[in-house]
Amino acid sequence: MNDAFFKKIENKTGVNMDQLFALANAFQHADFNDEKTVRKLVRQVASAAGKPVTKEMEEKIAKTVTAKGEKIDYQTLSNMINKK
Repeated sequence: MNDAFFKKIENKTGVNMDQLFALANAFQHADFNDEKTVRKLVRQVASAAGKPVTKEMEEKIAKTVTAKGEKIDYQTLSNMINKK
């Protein structure tokens, strides 16, 4: 992998690449029908983004995602967190 490329991403986003790869792996293998798993992912994305998530927002996101039961990507979840 190109270290310079990933360094640019880290500098631009402020997210460590190891953390980003761990999140990507978690999303890839997550059961989006399991509310506990979805809540954990919400907290991980919020932490990586440096955005606090209220219990109400976590509840809304978890219910929305588990109701659909479909896979969701990091960007979609991040957008939901940032929408408030």
